[in-house]
Amino acid sequence: MGLFGQTPQKTPKEQVQEWCRGLRKENRNLDRQIRAIQREEEKATRTLRDAAKKGQKDVCMILGKEIVQSRKAVSKIYASKAQLNSVEMSMKNQLATLRLAGSLEKSSEVMRYMQQLVKVPEIQATMQELSKEMMKAGIIEEMLEDTFEGLEEDDLEEAAQEEVEKVLFEVTKGTVKLQLRVVFFTFEKEEGAAAMVPSDDEGEMEDMKARLEALRS
Repeated sequence: MGLFGQTPQKTPKEQVQEWCRGLRKENRNLDRQIRAIQREEEKATRTLRDAAKKGQKDVCMILGKEIVQSRKAVSKIYASKAQLNSVEMSMKNQLATLRLAGSLEKSSEVMRYMQQLVKVPEIQATMQELSKEMMKAGIIEEMLEDTFEGLEEDDLEEAAQEEVEKVLFEVTKGTVKLQLRVVFFTFEKEEGAAAMVPSDDEGEMEDMKARLEALRS
């Protein structure tokens, strides 16, 4: 029994219908992922407003990067949802062709979409299993690699840095512009600047760093 319920006794039509149900299920899973990420982003936004008003530079930087990463993650998931929908549409076209040809046909379009979907962490295992079943059915020609494509750590850090000030100004709606100027341009010059981040906040900062690393992974 495969992940999508495939058995040797299933007809091509039954296989495609089973795959379509599986694709819709994964789409719903991605919707839940989006909602979870957005909830965390809302929490980070509220904390960011407070940290900016207090002039806590390190906290602002961590939260700003977290928000940037959240939005990038959501954008990638939406792209994956569109690809899942395209694969499902291709499967439905296979059913229409099946009535005429009597068998499933190879599809370069499905191959292209599946090559991207097996790299999405949230649905990777499912897409790997589906690609195996599609290869056995003759829809795609080869096994798909699950290598991840992404920015190097240095590039990711640089990209996040470029967005931090814009995100900070956006989430504070310009109400703490003066404080932000202090945070980003004069913080290091102030004597005893370390005191601006009280020791009581160290545990909170470590928690935020952990959340940021989780988003990156």
